Amino acid sequence: MTSPPASPRPRAGDLDDDADITAIRAGVRALCAGFPDAYWRDKDRARAYPTEFVAALTEAGYLAALIPEAYGGSGLGLAQACVILEEVQRSGGNGAACHAQMYTMGTILRHGSAAQKDRWLPEIAAGRLRLQAFGVTEPTSGTDTLALRTTARRDGDSYVVNGQKVWTSRAEHSDLMLLLARTTPREQVTRKGDGLSVFVVDMRAALGHGLTIRPIRTMLNHATTEVFFDDLRVPADNLIGEEGTGFRYILDGMNAERVLIAAECIGDARWFIDRATAYARERAVFGRPIGQNQGIQFPIAEAYAATEAADLMVRRAARLFDAGASIGPEANMAKHLAAKASWQAADMALQTHGGFGFAEDYDIERKFRETRLYQVAPVSTNLILSYLAEHVLGLPRSF
Repeated sequence: MTSPPASPRPRAGDLDDDADITAIRAGVRALCAGFPDAYWRDKDRARAYPTEFVAALTEAGYLAALIPEAYGGSGLGLAQACVILEEVQRSGGNGAACHAQMYTMGTILRHGSAAQKDRWLPEIAAGRLRLQAFGVTEPTSGTDTLALRTTARRDGDSYVVNGQKVWTSRAEHSDLMLLLARTTPREQVTRKGDGLSVFVVDMRAALGHGLTIRPIRTMLNHATTEVFFDDLRVPADNLIGEEGTGFRYILDGMNAERVLIAAECIGDARWFIDRATAYARERAVFGRPIGQNQGIQFPIAEAYAATEAADLMVRRAARLFDAGASIGPEANMAKHLAAKASWQAADMALQTHGGFGFAEDYDIERKFRETRLYQVAPVSTNLILSYLAEHVLGLPRSF
């Protein structure tokens, strides 16, 4: 007696979606259909920025998802923004080309003055200004943000900035930069997180006048750079919030960033699973499809289960964030689980395709390189585990 055919199931990722999210998914899929594999393959080969794709996302309003309608944005929540980036990745694209604009502007929205919001947010929402550059990481401090050395010294109506940032992605394709710098020497503060301030740097005015950008070529097409500050003058009006409290402002955005990156990982994982499943059905060896072999089936099924479990944490973190809750544990767990799931799916897909997985025309190797990044950035796996051990489980601090 044979088993009855499985009943049709909703597409993974669509479960529990409301009407608005369903519409967003459909809209992003339709937009991404205009940027097929060949488009991303060509950009990757040339290490070129996907200008046309970013312009299309901007024109459709997706990059203004988290900006309130009062400032010309879509006024959506983090849950909806996650869906946008998930669908970009699942289409075979790379949302890392522009995802920073979704979370960097949150610092202005939550901590900027009324004048600053009026000045920048409508221009960002309309696509007339690009806020893609996030100047935090430095060569000597890495993820130890509190040890950063870039300084901003008040001088009249300006701050004079000196120092260096690294892994400042999209700096060459951004009009504004959100910059974290030390305004009070570390030895003069009582708490480690004090003495850091956040500024908006107008990169158009700064280039050649104290700001230098040097591209870094990497194993993936990520448009990342080093940025050097040499007596760069930043107007005091560009200070966000209060001087010395910028680290707290940045942490707000980092939680949203981790959830959005986690959503990208879910999209990547589903792309790999889709490609591996289709290939396993079609590829025949020894007179039968390779997907008939449990050695092929089981890794695909394992990746699918891990992805669906990680997606639940991403959804939970996003919904808690939209409800105004503090989401440190959830954001970190979402990013950790989703990054692990995407890497598991990537390895599985490459193995399923065998030698063809290394060929450019199958796009597996490109996405394999892209998703590997998220084991390291925007926060490494080990730091997430340390955070959970100390702040959630109450274990002694390890560093």
